[in-house]
Amino acid sequence: MLARRYNQGAIRIRDIAYEEALPEKFLELILLELKNARMVESVRGAKGGYQLRRAPSEIHLSEIIRLIDGPLAPFGDAEQLRSLISRDAEHRALYQVFLAVRDAAAKILEHTTLADIMNAKGVDASKSGKRHKKKGEPSSVLPMVVHGNPGRGKDD
Repeated sequence: MLARRYNQGAIRIRDIAYEEALPEKFLELILLELKNARMVESVRGAKGGYQLRRAPSEIHLSEIIRLIDGPLAPFGDAEQLRSLISRDAEHRALYQVFLAVRDAAAKILEHTTLADIMNAKGVDASKSGKRHKKKGEPSSVLPMVVHGNPGRGKDD
């Protein structure tokens, strides 16, 4: 939502939580992490809220995922895997596969920006920002980025 409304001013947490069907307290924690990493900024006052500090085309998914979840793949970071490959001859082939998967995921995420995702979704229809989710409709937040998504697990 912050990317869709870039350059339209700050957006209140309550509005983001409502539109994305996320608990406000949960969203506050995520926004605080993003603020500490200088990806978003908070604005005080009557028109206060949060907004991106950089253009969506300058924010890569890899930055967000590393900040929120840590390593880009569930197999650990690249250095860990390289260390296991050199030390554990019995499982070397398996760790090499894990490293290849990690490297492929990293390459995709490092070259995909918030703008890429917005453009792929055909954001023009929702630029007004007036679309509201119906109760029970799944959130557009990526489940792998935001753990605890109420819609997660239904189709996984």
